[in-house]
Amino acid sequence: MPQTPHVEEHFTASEVVRDIVIGVSDGLTVPFALAAGLSGTVASTSIVVTAGLAEIAAGAIAMGLGGYLAAKSDADHYTSELKREQRELREKPGVEVREVIDIFQSYGLTAEESKLIAKGLLRNPHALVNFMMRFELGIEKPAPGRALKSALTIAGSYIAGGIVPLSPFIFISNSKTALTLSVIITNIALVIFGYIKGHFTGAKPMRSAVQTVLTGGLAAAAAFSIAKLISR
Repeated sequence: MPQTPHVEEHFTASEVVRDIVIGVSDGLTVPFALAAGLSGTVASTSIVVTAGLAEIAAGAIAMGLGGYLAAKSDADHYTSELKREQRELREKPGVEVREVIDIFQSYGLTAEESKLIAKGLLRNPHALVNFMMRFELGIEKPAPGRALKSALTIAGSYIAGGIVPLSPFIFISNSKTALTLSVIITNIALVIFGYIKGHFTGAKPMRSAVQTVLTGGLAAAAAFSIAKLISR
């Protein structure tokens, strides 16, 4: 009987999702907290909008730069470790083979089976080095252009998230009314974002949604309360 081919479905865009999560989560909470805090001290929304847009611009640049430096650091670390493994293979091939044998034995293979595989890898130095990078050091090769892509993804996600809580202040002149609408819109956005984040990251979507809403709400409440106390 013909059999249906087995196809494994794995989510492979984890780095992009991580960058989006970082950008959107901070974009939703930080400008929201700022707007809530300023609303506790000013009646006009123009100041809130000006400060909010400035914060979104500064936050997007800072977050994007942080993402770029982190990804660049990962790439530099990978290159450094790759050169070290290549040097060790040239200078101490016996040690590297022993390490390969130890790795396979840790997965339950016998010493003879492990030696046979190690000898096969030794005939292909490139494959052996890649094997050691992944299974000894646990380092994956970064995708080309990862640093720039990470920076743009985080910055763009931060801007997209930040516009949500600030949008009512752009169209409504009364700060209290705008704040009320901002709370409603932002909480809806936090629920949707938290649910989607949970779905893609493997967490329980509803639990992730609740945690995201609580985080954003606590940040906004803290900023609003501090601004009120300072203004007295």
